[in-house]
Amino acid sequence: EERPQPPAVERRAAAPGLWYEKAAPGDRRLGKVVTLAKSKKFRDNHGKVLLEGHRLIKDALEAGAVPQTLFFSTVGHLKLLPEAEIKQASLVKVKFEDIKTWSDLITPQGLLGIFSKPDPAKMSYPAAQLASSLPLLLICDNIRDPGNLGTILRSAAGAGCEKVLLTKGCVDPWEPKVLRAGMGAHFRVPIISNLDWESVPTNLPAGIQVCVADNNDPDTSPPRGAGSAPASPKAPLESSPKAAPEHEDEEGAAELATQHYYEDWARAPVAVVIGGETHGLSAGALRLAASTGGKRLLIPVVPGVDSLNSAIAAGIVLFEGKRQLLGRHKQEDDRQELP
Repeated sequence: EERPQPPAVERRAAAPGLWYEKAAPGDRRLGKVVTLAKSKKFRDNHGKVLLEGHRLIKDALEAGAVPQTLFFSTVGHLKLLPEAEIKQASLVKVKFEDIKTWSDLITPQGLLGIFSKPDPAKMSYPAAQLASSLPLLLICDNIRDPGNLGTILRSAAGAGCEKVLLTKGCVDPWEPKVLRAGMGAHFRVPIISNLDWESVPTNLPAGIQVCVADNNDPDTSPPRGAGSAPASPKAPLESSPKAAPEHEDEEGAAELATQHYYEDWARAPVAVVIGGETHGLSAGALRLAASTGGKRLLIPVVPGVDSLNSAIAAGIVLFEGKRQLLGRHKQEDDRQELP
């Protein structure tokens, strides 16, 4: 007995020169494609990522990300996207019920896209973002919570970071949960991921100072800085930017001078390392900071209060770094204007 053949895919025009295919309702093959596209294995092996929602897809297209396939529930969704950019993709109209099944969102918008994994070197970031860029970099170390990483990337874009580096201990930045929390930050700031500590310096500008902000829980581990240590840090507070003892502690990581985050530390160019809440900072992060004359930055919290969330600590330290860099820039401008 012959097996029933799937219905032929209809081909229609959404606009002059813009054609799409209409898939059969409940097409399991498409569902499998979308499910696969959510996996890290698919991203790594095929170099593709899944994006969902108008804003994220529009941001991606405007930044030069290359679309492979767009799934949409109504033609109206396509009209909200730049036509020239979506012409190069396969456009597939599917039932909203199918997108609802595939979607990770509580209220799906009816638009999903499979894109080539963006290459930071080939992206065209928004002009406003480039104009506000500062010699301020962020290094994420062992950030394993997707929501935290997405929020941190959003703060990095908001503060005007020049670049974000992610070490191998971090969650994949292209995971759907990270993309959702990032709110388009992936297409506003270059993100270099999956780095080991040996290759981190090659992605940093010459003469950079690296400071660390740690989030280890003070109740379960020795205090290590921003967001976690009690109000009275065990390490002596030193304001001198040159104070960075090079000797090693028992873990083999260099000890750093500790100071409050609101004291002077941001000298261009500067990088801030944010450690994850569970694993904290790597010995490699501390060694890198010590070798550049960096500091351990402490956000003092009221005694007895649990450590700050790593995303909150990142926001506090990055925007303080921005304030200091802009203040220093203004002082230099004022000096130049003097007769």
